[in-house]
Amino acid sequence: MALSYHRSHLQVMSEKAIKRVKADWNEVVLVCRKCSKKLDGGFGAESDQKLAKALRKAIGAKGKGRKAKAAVIEVGCLDVCPNGAVVAVRASSPKEWAVIPRGTPMTAVVEKLGLGGAEPPA
Repeated sequence: MALSYHRSHLQVMSEKAIKRVKADWNEVVLVCRKCSKKLDGGFGAESDQKLAKALRKAIGAKGKGRKAKAAVIEVGCLDVCPNGAVVAVRASSPKEWAVIPRGTPMTAVVEKLGLGGAEPPA
């Protein structure tokens, strides 16, 4: 009986259409959440922000969520685990990962990640 329910449930699930969701992103940067949590800040003007938040501000990722021009997304562990640094990767250049030490100026982070063409912060 449970098996027949499982089959009918899968059949119903497969009949639902796959939908597309629009985003205004020109670029996506993935930042290791575990590295960021270990550092507890260390970036931005006051050195008190996580890399993701400071990077969003530095590249002028105006708007929220899918309406922003660029996305900086914290993801699970990227399995590099550097001491005193955070790992980040630009999705359009997956072969080039950056290990960004705590306290690195955001202008250097933006340049290293190749995000110089992003809008300047307001």
